[in-house]
Amino acid sequence: MIPKYRKQFNQEFSQEKYERFKEILKEKSGLSASFRLSESPMFLTNEFKDKLIDASESIIDQIKALPEGTLEKAIPENCKVPNDTKQPHFFTIDFGICRGEDGAIEPQLIELQAFPSLYAFQKVFEETFSEVYPFLNEIKSKMPHEEFQNYLKELIVGEENPENVILLEIFPEKQKTAIDFALTEKLLGIKTVCLTKVKKEEKKLFYENDGKKIQINRIYNRVIFDELDRIPDLEFEFDFREDADVKWITHPNWFFKISKFLLPMLKHQFVPKSYFLHEFPESENLENFVLKPLFSFAGSGVNLNPTIEITDTIEDKENYILQRKVIYEPIFEDINGEFSKAEIRLLYIWRENDERPILLENLGRMTKAAMVNVDFNKKDAIWIGSSNAFFAEE
Repeated sequence: MIPKYRKQFNQEFSQEKYERFKEILKEKSGLSASFRLSESPMFLTNEFKDKLIDASESIIDQIKALPEGTLEKAIPENCKVPNDTKQPHFFTIDFGICRGEDGAIEPQLIELQAFPSLYAFQKVFEETFSEVYPFLNEIKSKMPHEEFQNYLKELIVGEENPENVILLEIFPEKQKTAIDFALTEKLLGIKTVCLTKVKKEEKKLFYENDGKKIQINRIYNRVIFDELDRIPDLEFEFDFREDADVKWITHPNWFFKISKFLLPMLKHQFVPKSYFLHEFPESENLENFVLKPLFSFAGSGVNLNPTIEITDTIEDKENYILQRKVIYEPIFEDINGEFSKAEIRLLYIWRENDERPILLENLGRMTKAAMVNVDFNKKDAIWIGSSNAFFAEE
């Protein structure tokens, strides 16, 4: 895509620049990324971006038009958290980069979430690409760093003192996304706090910093709530399901409400047909579909080649979907003349008084494997891992 920029990048690329790129990110965050960083950004046309926006706007319209109470059905009874909000603070949509029947490159919806992604990291990621390869400055995002920072600060910190706002995660230092936590702290002036360190006194929450007890008024939530049960011998004072004097950014219920649960309800030329497993019609062929659990994270539990034998053994069929397969198109040429496939995630924020979300950034994931999740790649491949898309005229 966009031969001009691909050719220039590949000509300018060197392993030394890639190492420098990673070193700059480490200098800015204080940490090395614990996930693979692609050597290359993705160059995509403005025409493709228009298709992304058209599909996203349609999806947003359809979600807003759902009958009242529809989304609440997605929340497991044992995961309901009080004081829900009318809309999420974050909204992300993943599209595979595919080739349509007309031969044109087009997006195909993979999944969507109302859960924060690597917002702070992706902005710095894009800026670092542009530092190492200055020609990218002409096509990088038009949103200045300060404007991006103000959007996130308004959303996450609001009118609070930053010390009364925390990024909440479980064992954050062990998470692959720790580099994003570090950059978020620098961007917003807030602390990252482990759930096991949160103290509860009646309905108030506290954490300790330099021996000082500090009240928590807002939580930038990065905990996948339903995964807590899978951690053995986990002990914590604050149960999400308890009423607390705290503002959630974003509320944990939205992790379930905006999820694969929605896919069977959405219609658009860039939305592959999906069914709940228990509603899969006999007229469809199973081999044309991918089996996905509703609430998995980072590709876990996905089966690219489901069979009747596999689906028949699943007892909670209402918690799985079958999504029509899409073929990712290998269009991103590396320096060896080999091609990578990719998907792109649009990172929106949704302010409480806004009718529609605001697109802040994007996140790319490149692969040469059957699944786009970076864990599924061969270790010696290049042009794979976390990336960022730059858009320009062809």
